[in-house]
Amino acid sequence: MDLNNEYLVMIICLTLTILIEVSLAFIFGVRKKRDFLNIILVNIMTNPIVVTLPILLYIVFNYSVYRYSIYILEVLAVILEGLVYLKTLKYRKLNPFVLSLILNAVSYGIGLIFNI
Repeated sequence: MDLNNEYLVMIICLTLTILIEVSLAFIFGVRKKRDFLNIILVNIMTNPIVVTLPILLYIVFNYSVYRYSIYILEVLAVILEGLVYLKTLKYRKLNPFVLSLILNAVSYGIGLIFNI
């Protein structure tokens, strides 16, 4: 892993995550502009941490720390995003934590496919 590419990786990951999660939210029935804005803003808040911290841990430690940190950070992102959705989204067809889990699981899975 090269830190010179870190900014490019962060921009690509954030952009793809937002596109995937907003598209999925639309599929699940989110329609209010403010809800879409909240989904975008929460991803701007969580995605850079979930992408950058594991890379830094890989550089300092090793692959196993990198791998476990991703799992831990993804779970924390689901919880944090669920809490934000609970407080901010008008959308209530799905529980905010279930929505967060689905959006994050699919965007993470698609990210894994892109990395192959």
